[in-house]
Amino acid sequence: MAQNGQGGETIYLTRERVVELEHELRDLKTNGRKIVAQKIADARGYGDLSENAEYDAAKEEQQHLELKISKLEHTLSRAKIIDARDLPNDKIYILSKVKLKDLKTNREFEYLLVSPEESNFDEQKISVTSPIGKALLGKHSGDSVEIKVPAGLLHYKILDVTR
Repeated sequence: MAQNGQGGETIYLTRERVVELEHELRDLKTNGRKIVAQKIADARGYGDLSENAEYDAAKEEQQHLELKISKLEHTLSRAKIIDARDLPNDKIYILSKVKLKDLKTNREFEYLLVSPEESNFDEQKISVTSPIGKALLGKHSGDSVEIKVPAGLLHYKILDVTR
């Protein structure tokens, strides 16, 4: 990944994911901070802060919230929006939808190759940096691939590549 001059590598995200992160950040800064501030205020009302478990818990929650806000801001500052329409269609790249056939079980399935920050196996979104993602990059429809994963070797045939 490329350096962007802002203290880290560029993070490639879809426009939809950037919008999701911006909404989450806005919600944490407004509603999240308001809720935590109220919890701290309520806990202060319980008296002596040196032995006030509710106050300690609320302050710890505030630290976690601020850390999450900071991480989101850092991610968004490094984000570069990618659009599948800007990528070539001749082989598998990030944002390719790949239909595969497991040559051992004959099962077929589809994955969308995404950045590590967007991967979500439950949604069939796999990272281009995962063993499967790395093995598929640059391949074409019709190719067979052997992929070494922690559980052993996978043998797939690439049935289709779309955007």
